[in-house]
Amino acid sequence: MPIRHRLLAVSVAVMWGLNFTAIHASLEHFPPFFLVALRFLVLAIPTVFLVPWPEVPLRWLLGYGLGFGTLQFLFLYWGMAAGMPAGLASLVLQASAPFTVLLGALFLRERLTGQQVLGILIAVGGLTLVASHRAQVAAILPFLLTLAGALGWAIGNICNRQARPRSPLHLTLWVSVVPPLPMLAVSLVVEGPARIGTSLSTALTPEALPALVGLAYTVVFGTVVGTGIWTWLMARHPAGVVAPYSLLVPVAGMLAAWFVLGERVSGPELLGGVIVVVGVLLGSLRRRPRAPVVPSSAAREALAPASS
Repeated sequence: MPIRHRLLAVSVAVMWGLNFTAIHASLEHFPPFFLVALRFLVLAIPTVFLVPWPEVPLRWLLGYGLGFGTLQFLFLYWGMAAGMPAGLASLVLQASAPFTVLLGALFLRERLTGQQVLGILIAVGGLTLVASHRAQVAAILPFLLTLAGALGWAIGNICNRQARPRSPLHLTLWVSVVPPLPMLAVSLVVEGPARIGTSLSTALTPEALPALVGLAYTVVFGTVVGTGIWTWLMARHPAGVVAPYSLLVPVAGMLAAWFVLGERVSGPELLGGVIVVVGVLLGSLRRRPRAPVVPSSAAREALAPASS
């Protein structure tokens, strides 16, 4: 992969890492469930009118939208609103990788290699270390909600794999059409019309400016630009070459949360994070099959049976 393409992959990881700090800013003003609906509604309206249909079975589009778009961000935003630090959320969400491998083996009958099993066990060990530390120093519920968001992402990955779109970017944009209605319904029931109305009526005040900037960032850079570059890279290089760059997302996420929000990561959480990243990397890489050894002409003559 050329150096400029590697730099593009790194830039996407940085954009996605900054996404968590942007979400934190938006949650300071908007209620979490309504924010999910708003995030996707901003994309859904132009998508319906301007983006061609991705030509995939409807059931896989709905499954991808409900898993990746609805469940992932419902639990992620809920977890962050309940106290999950932005930097740690960027790490825990990496659990989607081993979840995807397990769901692929369970529902798609994809064969698990010993290396993948070892990677999953290592990642689970790292998450367990982070969870045990969080249970000692803070509420465990935000961690579990973020972990549920990772499972939702994995469900979306399985549906995306089954959809097999001709244009992955078109599918990614059309996924935004799925979450707004269910998330608006959940928001109305749980958060109530009064809270939604207050967040909208005060959205143009100076106090709400960071929330609007955060929302714009998640829509433009976190989704359209980041996903567009990532899709472009995946179309030109093997997945095994591009995918490991996503492991830089929690690094960028934790650094951004430390620099912008002043978040501190404890020793056990940092150690658990390193273990998770190692496990995800080990489980994501596949060994290349060995090329068959073709004997030389002299060797073939020596091995050939003698004629009678």
